[in-house]
Amino acid sequence: MLNRTQAPDFKQVNHIEFIHPEKRVLANDVPVFTIFSGEQDLVRIEFLFNNVNWNPEKPLQAIAVNALLNNGTNKLSAKEIAEKIDFYGAFFQTEYNQDQSSVTLYTLNKHLHSVLPIVKDVLSESQFPQKELDIYIQNQKQKLQVNLQKNDVLSRKEFSNALFGDTAYGVDIQLKHYDAVRQEDLVEYFKNAYAPNNCTIVVSGKFDDKGFELLNKEFGQNWANGNAVKNSFSFQSPEKKTVYKEKAESLQSAIRIGQLSINRKHEDFAGLQILNTVLGGYFGSRLMTNIREDKGYTYGIGSGIVSLHNAGYFFIGTEVGADVCSDALNEIYKEIELLKTEVIGDEELSLVKNYMLGSMLGSLENVFSHADKFKNIYFSGLDYSYYENYISKVKSITADELLALANKYLNTENLTEIVVGKK
Repeated sequence: MLNRTQAPDFKQVNHIEFIHPEKRVLANDVPVFTIFSGEQDLVRIEFLFNNVNWNPEKPLQAIAVNALLNNGTNKLSAKEIAEKIDFYGAFFQTEYNQDQSSVTLYTLNKHLHSVLPIVKDVLSESQFPQKELDIYIQNQKQKLQVNLQKNDVLSRKEFSNALFGDTAYGVDIQLKHYDAVRQEDLVEYFKNAYAPNNCTIVVSGKFDDKGFELLNKEFGQNWANGNAVKNSFSFQSPEKKTVYKEKAESLQSAIRIGQLSINRKHEDFAGLQILNTVLGGYFGSRLMTNIREDKGYTYGIGSGIVSLHNAGYFFIGTEVGADVCSDALNEIYKEIELLKTEVIGDEELSLVKNYMLGSMLGSLENVFSHADKFKNIYFSGLDYSYYENYISKVKSITADELLALANKYLNTENLTEIVVGKK
């Protein structure tokens, strides 16, 4: 009989297999990385473009261009693009993040020859019609006005600006920035950024030589290069900064605490991720156990280490009852100090190690997630030895090493603290 009162023994993950991509090159030197899986007649093609030509006077260029990319070309209207994509059962999306903008196509292989020309038209002939731009500006201004009433949004905006200033990582977007968006600026940015000399293609799924020939036919020729200068920023850790925005009517206060830190390229990154998991990186973390489960101050609290191209940062984020905000802050700093003064127990460390290895294994559920893991290392200038080292570090790190990392990277005197609500 199975004894359901007894938890099963931990079994540590010993090996994780990654699918490595095959690299090929289009006729115009655009690199194509293919992660093949022939189980389903489905393919995902990602066109990835570095965010470039940063202009602090026009901070919305990259964001607006990406959002409006499929809103009309010199051949097709926004409606026609959507109808044609839908007709073939395909899915087409654009996405912007702090370092890159992407265009992603999901389609059945048998329809590649029909949908790739549509994507090519979008990536080479987008026009950003003024009518569509006006609608976008109106909608985004309304959305921003709503978001500016939310304490958590305000805390994140203040936090990013405190760490990164008026760069693409930290610019404080305001209503006036939307009013300054011009169609001609978007066209100029589009021609420079969405060009073959600023493009990397990552394909995952069932993609054979015939598929590559179709891709090369559409994107390997008659696609003009742009004049792109990749965004590059340098940062220095700001002095401890405390920002308190009082909103007397608030029932909850938003808290954001953190500092500049290392990114994925640094040798300590894996160890710091383990330390972060202990602190606030999973549901059983110390912050959750203390501030949610024990004190009942919040529905959720977490911490993270974010790796960007030009920087990295550590953060703690939560929303707590306005009447317990000060107490919650004290408990957060208390948990940080405990990591710096007391070694982590064997049982807790073993639990975190198994959680992290299991999460890594579980995150590789399909070929698309293997492609995502590849992108993480490729655009950081790393190779698959990064994951080997990461797994090895998770298995072997000691409590004493984590204590040293806590004292090296969790300096409360340098933490930026943002509170929006009541304190």
